[in-house]
Amino acid sequence: MIRKAVLPVAGFGTRCLPASKAIPKEMITIVDRPVIQYVVQEAVDAGIRDIVLVTHASKGAIENHFDKHFELETSLEAKGKHELLEELNAILPDDVNIIAVRQPEPLGLGHAVLCARPVIGDDAPFAVLLPDVLVDDEGLEHNDLAGMLEAFECRGHAQLMVEEVPHEMTHKYGIVDTGGEAPAPGASSPLVGVVEKPPVEEAPSNLAVIGRYVLPGSIFARLADTPPGAGGEIQLTDAIESLRADEGVDAYRMRGKTFDCGHQLGYLEATLAYGRRHARFGEGFRELLDRYAGEA
Repeated sequence: MIRKAVLPVAGFGTRCLPASKAIPKEMITIVDRPVIQYVVQEAVDAGIRDIVLVTHASKGAIENHFDKHFELETSLEAKGKHELLEELNAILPDDVNIIAVRQPEPLGLGHAVLCARPVIGDDAPFAVLLPDVLVDDEGLEHNDLAGMLEAFECRGHAQLMVEEVPHEMTHKYGIVDTGGEAPAPGASSPLVGVVEKPPVEEAPSNLAVIGRYVLPGSIFARLADTPPGAGGEIQLTDAIESLRADEGVDAYRMRGKTFDCGHQLGYLEATLAYGRRHARFGEGFRELLDRYAGEA
């Protein structure tokens, strides 16, 4: 079973400025909890028990969010605010570990993943979840990450999660080439290659890479040997291409949908989607939406 996941959270979050000037972009809230909590919960729901945060000195708030806050919890207990206390205690299950490692320089996603090598090791497969992206699996029996982990164990190949996007939008994404055989939702098929932001007329498919990976531990040696690419950074995609050429890599087609919370409109859409069905605030939020829709 795959029990470890890497979450690269060291970036400055320039796409989220000015909101991310003084707080980590991962701590910007969707309804009543920060984005990073949704991503960690996704991993936990898929069976992950060791969460490795690849972080930066300015991101201490992320670690603190998942840590115990004794004084606050004692205060809530004394004031009889048991519902709030239960919510705090539910942020992280007792059997889940948060492990933080530092990325000393901003040398790219591949370098960030490589920083987790001492914790993960070269023999254990692991997941990578980019925290800018929320994967909404509402209504599914098990989430897409769990399906991707299962596909790795069944097929023995690294997995890249992909999502269908409109053809006219393919120039904005990394688009996978599956040789013309697109996988069904919830299934995998071998990857021929990935084309970064192709012109619409040259896109090999309309399946976009969305920031979820399941990789073998052997990827670390490939990352260590990967020379800097675009922008002088170590690119995870370069190491994955090397892995694909030697061992094969699959595209796993998700069943849910994504929200790019690193972009303001994606963040607003996520707020709408999660707010409308929120157990406590959903009814009131839907009334607000109806009120503002009537004023448009």
